[in-house]
Amino acid sequence: MLKWAIIFLVISIIAGIFGFTGIAAGSAAIAKFLFFAALILFVIFLVLGVTIFKKIT
Repeated sequence: MLKWAIIFLVISIIAGIFGFTGIAAGSAAIAKFLFFAALILFVIFLVLGVTIFKKIT
């Protein structure tokens, strides 16, 4: 998921350089959403790994 966020970030930068502002804004919004979704999933799995999964083994 983080890979896709980086891809959309690069697309938005390239589109911004060439003047396609609508495409740049859209892909930047997608990149931002994917980054924060990956960050939230990372934090959830980190908390689960520290708390619950240690008790199971």
